[in-house]
Amino acid sequence: MSGAPVQKAGTRTYTSLRHIAADLASTMRTARVLRSDRAAGRVGAAFAERLMLSVTRVNGCRWCSFAHSRMALAAGLRPDEVRGLLGGVADGAPEGELAALLYAQHWAEAGGRPDPAARARLVGTYGPAGAEAIERVIRTINTANLVGNTVDHVMGRLTRGRWASAIVLRTVVGAEAPA
Repeated sequence: MSGAPVQKAGTRTYTSLRHIAADLASTMRTARVLRSDRAAGRVGAAFAERLMLSVTRVNGCRWCSFAHSRMALAAGLRPDEVRGLLGGVADGAPEGELAALLYAQHWAEAGGRPDPAARARLVGTYGPAGAEAIERVIRTINTANLVGNTVDHVMGRLTRGRWASAIVLRTVVGAEAPA
């Protein structure tokens, strides 16, 4: 993250265009590396989805919650595990991923400024290349969460709340849900 102010847990948003631009530019530069991480087996699809759901829970992005719940199920996670991760519980995750999932939550709660000791434990557990691959996934979903929440916030203000109501109504009556 580019140094945006830390906000309390819930629905976190960007507070400046400079932070949005910096994070989006970083995410675009990282896209190719993320694909090579996946191809090299550093972070598989199910592991990536667990990380993404862990960060999404902290940031409260409904768009990412919906989309990554579906992707997690497609990657082989059980529905109860998805519900647990969105509730902040990682009990159903593989033992070898727990340290990364706890780090992902901590990273998001700390606004992208994790405690150096926590990062050292991540590197000690997964090695430097593994830790960097995990952090790339975390930064990418964090950016997506904040962009989604910021769009919701701006549109809600511009439409005096009708933006959220229209989305909920379409979702309830069977139209495509937010993705």
